[in-house]
Amino acid sequence: MSRNENRPSIVWLRNDLRLADNPALTAAASENRPLVVVYVHDETGDGIRPLGSASKWWLHHSLTALDAALQKLGGQLTLRSGPATQVLPALVQELDAASVHWNRRYSSARDIDAGLKSSLREQGLAVESHPGNLLHEPWHVRNGQGEAYKVFTPYWRAAQELAVRDLLPQPKRTELRWPDAAPVSDELAEWSLLPTHPDWAGGLRDTWTPGEGGAVDRLESFVIERLVNYHRRDEPAVDATSGLSPHLRFGEISPTQIWDRLRGSGAETVPTSALKNAAKFLSEVGWREFSATQLFDNPRLAVDNYRPAFDAFPWGYTVDQIGAVDEPAGVAEVEAWRRGRTGVPLVDAGMRELWHTGTMHNRVRMVVASFLIKNLLIDWRAGEQWFWDTLVDADDASNPANWQWVAGSGADAAPYFRVFNPVLQQNKFDPAGEYVARWVPELGTADYPEPIVDLRETRREALEAYDAVKAAAAS
Repeated sequence: MSRNENRPSIVWLRNDLRLADNPALTAAASENRPLVVVYVHDETGDGIRPLGSASKWWLHHSLTALDAALQKLGGQLTLRSGPATQVLPALVQELDAASVHWNRRYSSARDIDAGLKSSLREQGLAVESHPGNLLHEPWHVRNGQGEAYKVFTPYWRAAQELAVRDLLPQPKRTELRWPDAAPVSDELAEWSLLPTHPDWAGGLRDTWTPGEGGAVDRLESFVIERLVNYHRRDEPAVDATSGLSPHLRFGEISPTQIWDRLRGSGAETVPTSALKNAAKFLSEVGWREFSATQLFDNPRLAVDNYRPAFDAFPWGYTVDQIGAVDEPAGVAEVEAWRRGRTGVPLVDAGMRELWHTGTMHNRVRMVVASFLIKNLLIDWRAGEQWFWDTLVDADDASNPANWQWVAGSGADAAPYFRVFNPVLQQNKFDPAGEYVARWVPELGTADYPEPIVDLRETRREALEAYDAVKAAAAS
């Protein structure tokens, strides 16, 4: 075998921590070169948003699971830390690599990828990026004028008219070559991703199984057991949702795998009673894609209002006044909201669920976000930052897009002046109080606080603030 054939191919993983349906891995394996699978822990590169605490916990366990899966195939996961713009070229030189493959990302971090692709190609390497993390690339779903859709329904209608790429199988052990000597790898423990002082992750461990295996199991259990009840997805006490969001966020499962299970080769084994709910569930996958498109076109989605008119919104407190998530709250109301001590039962239940499990029921997410923004008049960015730190599914597109949707500053945020009344929401979606009782057991006792705000009065103040924005935009 020639020296050239022994030059390895590098697969650079990011938000795609899986072996099945991984276009970058499949393409690299097809070259029949020694394969080096690397994850670079980059928290300082331009356009990189450092992970929050809950996401770090998930990443640690996801990387552990991925390394175990690779070892079963005869390989290993190589870990390196530092700016990817320095680490990846150094690894290429160290290994005398012939090619590099990765699956695309859609934040401003794509500028890092573009720069690396250009510089490595100039050095003679074959460098390819692949569509591995969305059903459709953002630039493929455009309106008649070639512009991004600003409303979800026509976006999703157009997206569903496009073909979804074919599902890719996991490479077999016999299809893979590995280097004679494994590259030097960081020790995962050295990255200090897990909480220690204190270890607050007990609830996360009880709730989740990070990794590709956990993702596949969760999809299957959802399709077979819970999809039939998906029409009750707005009831937080009912186990009717997929729970796939953190697995999707880390790419332990792809949206293409979900699509294939419900619309492709796997559809024939979907329970007949659940089929009617499949379309609605897939539209939620579509909402994730819609959010990714917003981020692609607006890289500062977590910082700037999607609708510039909202720059004039008269916040009672801005994110700068409140301070960073790792500092004491600038206002007592925000601290009460974070800790689930607002005296508003559904809000408190949601925030405590978040604190314990690293996630929150979607209906309740809208309620707690509306409460912070519209009853407390707190800048939506403060809530977005807190969710970024505490959610295991904190996605750089979905998190800010959803916060902006609730705030009214985002895409498809109509009616922008809607204020979720948490009491009415509880009466409608948790009428027996099961969800609230699970997370707020002291409700009705002297240990439970009085409401920190008057819901009716603060709703009136919020509507006045929105009227001010509307008037400023019209002037």
